[in-house]
Amino acid sequence: MQIHAPAKLNLCLYLGIRREDGLHELCSLFEPLALADRITLPTLTTPEVGQSRKGVDHDEVVCPGVEGENLVARALAALRERGWQRPPLRVEIEKRIPVAAGLGGGSADAAAVLRLAAGEVADLEQIAAVLGADVPSQLTPALALVRGAGERIERLPEPKPHAVVLLPGGGGLSTADVFAEADRLGLGRADEELAELARRLRSSAGAGASPLSYPELLVNDLEPAARSLRPEIGAALDALRDAGAPHALLTGSGPTAFGLFDTMAAAHEAADALDRDDAIVCEAGIAP
Repeated sequence: MQIHAPAKLNLCLYLGIRREDGLHELCSLFEPLALADRITLPTLTTPEVGQSRKGVDHDEVVCPGVEGENLVARALAALRERGWQRPPLRVEIEKRIPVAAGLGGGSADAAAVLRLAAGEVADLEQIAAVLGADVPSQLTPALALVRGAGERIERLPEPKPHAVVLLPGGGGLSTADVFAEADRLGLGRADEELAELARRLRSSAGAGASPLSYPELLVNDLEPAARSLRPEIGAALDALRDAGAPHALLTGSGPTAFGLFDTMAAAHEAADALDRDDAIVCEAGIAP
């Protein structure tokens, strides 16, 4: 059995003031990408529920090239704690989403595994929120207005077709470090401003428009903090604009820069002009 875990793009990210719990209020538009990790696991209908596969009495997560505890392992442990009775699984993850690149790859993988328990374990949204701020929105990958610390999700209509060129920049930029730098720089908007921005985003994106039709709202408040830690992000954004991107910005906490395009043909033409080995071209707005 194979499932796909699509990357997510932050079409915008407005940052609020740091809360007492250490998290930040956010207002963001998330959309899925055709770029996705491939997760392979045994067919869950055999053996019978409650039985173990031969030689396996616990869940295993295999993700070549990614060290340390995988968020999928935590997701499985959380499901078991809630009484999930499926047989032990061996989960093999083929990473296609660049790691630590602001594209939500780990969150997408965890959400994909949580989806296996839909209808069998209650409160998957609550489990997802405990695992990470990006996980709840990925339970049902779709264009969404996301608020709070990621737990308040409002699904929006599928946007008109568009494409992106991603420049991952080598990944490895810590989300915690970027938020800490944002705090040091004094970034953050008042709750009233976030509420007004949410209203404008809902109005602009709620009719299924392409994000290229509301570029004035496509802003990432974390960009100054990310560029402070990784100055080459600025060069990547400039390169995308020089290659013809009508709009370019940072996704998430970075370091991935992306350019938006009306068509896949235009995105491929820009990627050819960039002539960079790390450029990724994919459709946006629709999960694979």
